[in-house]
Amino acid sequence: MERIYDCSVDTDLLTGMRLAKVSLGRHELVVMPTDTVYGLGCDAFSTKGVEALLAAKGRGAQSPPPVLIPNTQTLHALAESVPDVAVRLAETFWPGALTMILRAQPSLNWNLGETRGTVALRMPDHKIALALLEEVGPMAVSSANLTGEPAATTCQQAEAYLGSSVSVYLDGGTSPKGEASTILDLTSIVDSYDAEGGLTTSGTIKIVRRGALRPEQIRSIAGSLLELEA
Repeated sequence: MERIYDCSVDTDLLTGMRLAKVSLGRHELVVMPTDTVYGLGCDAFSTKGVEALLAAKGRGAQSPPPVLIPNTQTLHALAESVPDVAVRLAETFWPGALTMILRAQPSLNWNLGETRGTVALRMPDHKIALALLEEVGPMAVSSANLTGEPAATTCQQAEAYLGSSVSVYLDGGTSPKGEASTILDLTSIVDSYDAEGGLTTSGTIKIVRRGALRPEQIRSIAGSLLELEA
């Protein structure tokens, strides 16, 4: 039976976090607050968990979930290479509402769906989400709603969508932003260095989904690498 834990109450927070950790270890699903909208999550390295997540949302493997991470060190561990502009974007906007699609480390033992060798990474700006990620490591997290429905900005909305398909609901109140993250595709970006160590960057950054971060904010860091939408 699923249960909602009110994270503004210390005893509920401690119990909820402990049971969320246990549930994730059992390949089960957890709903947690983030800075954007509520997230439906599982252990990123659990194939069973990812399958359960996609089934709960009513979507297939062609829509792989993003991965939430607790810190920028994990970015370098999960991505095959992290171009200079990705580092600068992370330094500026993480933790926050920026998701970056990069080439995944080919040695990673996970199955997020039809990723074509990529992974979408974000470090959320929410203390409950970050505390859980520090405990359990990277989590595959999608918005806590049914596919085609509005994203949940309260735990109660998420529970109405997902019900008993989720083991633990962590209620952190209404989402601060209430808007999904901006998703950028950086998979075509390539850094090269000359003999003097000078950097040349080729490729373009594409906005895959508009969200809480505006294009002009991204351009302030990425400059002409950001491809303008038609």
